[in-house]
Amino acid sequence: MVATILIADDDAVQRRLVENMVQRCGYDAVTVDSGDAALAHLIDPDTKPVDAMVLDLVMPGLDGMGVLEKIRDLGFDLPVIVQTAHGGIDNVVSAMRAGAHDFVVKPVGIERLQVSLRNALNASALKGELQRIRHRREGKLTFADIVTRSEAMTHVLAMGKKAAASAIPVLIEGESGVGKELIARAIHGSSERSAKPFITVNCGAIPDNLVESLLFGHEKGAFTGATERHAGKFVEANGGTLFLDEISELPLAAQVKLLRALQQGEVEAVGGRKPVKVDVRIVSATNRNLLNQVKAGAFREDLFYRLHVLPLTIPPLRARREDIPHLVRHFMARIAAEENRPATSVSGEAMAMLGQMNWPGNVRQLENAVYRAVVMSDGGQLGPQDFPQTGAMPSGSSAFEAEPVTLESPSSAPPEMVSGIEIPIAPAPTPAKFTSAYGTLAMLGDDGEVRPLDDMEAETIRFAISHYRGQMSEVARRLKIGRSTLYRKLDEAAGAEPSDPTR
Repeated sequence: MVATILIADDDAVQRRLVENMVQRCGYDAVTVDSGDAALAHLIDPDTKPVDAMVLDLVMPGLDGMGVLEKIRDLGFDLPVIVQTAHGGIDNVVSAMRAGAHDFVVKPVGIERLQVSLRNALNASALKGELQRIRHRREGKLTFADIVTRSEAMTHVLAMGKKAAASAIPVLIEGESGVGKELIARAIHGSSERSAKPFITVNCGAIPDNLVESLLFGHEKGAFTGATERHAGKFVEANGGTLFLDEISELPLAAQVKLLRALQQGEVEAVGGRKPVKVDVRIVSATNRNLLNQVKAGAFREDLFYRLHVLPLTIPPLRARREDIPHLVRHFMARIAAEENRPATSVSGEAMAMLGQMNWPGNVRQLENAVYRAVVMSDGGQLGPQDFPQTGAMPSGSSAFEAEPVTLESPSSAPPEMVSGIEIPIAPAPTPAKFTSAYGTLAMLGDDGEVRPLDDMEAETIRFAISHYRGQMSEVARRLKIGRSTLYRKLDEAAGAEPSDPTR
């Protein structure tokens, strides 16, 4: 989704001309014929969100200056470009004092308007990034700081806001890089605990023998090397929020103590003599299916139900592509300022290419791609050539789709064994190919008769595994069957005894 520009002008001809120029600049345009209509559009939650505004100063009823004052009073953080046929210095000064970002004189040319809009959007993005950084550092980041225009995220943010109003345990699920910690910080920053600590623990980065000490603390001399007392993360987060990232990596022994801490509201340090009461709000996150971990015996079922009170699943970036242009703009504005680089915009061709990518690394990968492009570019506008690392990532539902292939096509990669079946792995993607991969399924056998359903089903499953390069969770999701059913069907096709689906 490109940026949306609101155009407010009572002159129908001028309004149509500006609308045409805005669209030629690559933006979406929304037009209104009065200042009152412009405010109504901004206030109405059901209307399309606006990124910038082109406002005529002289209009009947509520004029441009009145609109600027109302926008300021209502707290809208919206860059406004005012235009008028009277370009006196007094008008310019008054408009700027009222909060306008730029001033143009009618009739404005497309080059002048394009520069003004680009600067306004970049300044707004940079301001938002700086505010986000400041809020994150102060522990006051809220859902308003999250950059998204996706319908897929609407439910997530709505549920997160409700969760922030209580102390309910939240489990944030999603692929790596989708922004799970950002949502956790927004929940904390929007809650009554925002003035208290937000403590982060990456459960997958702690050695097994130090987990209990780091979470619950230890007394001096409790073990070799314990030369001083350590309070532990639970005590550090007392009154605030403890974010347990990658909770699925927590060892079973530590899961027992974590369950007790959640049930009793108290922790006992290693070597301690008595438990310590703590008031901690738990937000956990995982990029795995915890229920599968429970079935595999790698995660305690009782702890799962303690944490899985309110699950929030963040969709991957490929499921909310309309967020890509806005994220790119925000990342570019911040990185260009940090690195003192001249890049100020992204060409339409480059933005279209970025919007077609799957981004298996999600928002984190997109940010790194923009970082590289900004640092390595010498010009003011980023083009497709500035994103060479994305050229081998075609579009579609998988991050590894390439040219159309069939199961019988030779593969450049070695086959993979899954449940006793040799699965051909799809060849490496061909650079600059943006077509989806389609498989073919023969309905008739060599004898000219219709093939049995079991044979066609097995072939479909093998193709799906090849298509998604052995990502069994994705295969099961796309085929709309459970993982256990998928493995059972593979075992049946191989003529083997049913295997453990969690192996």
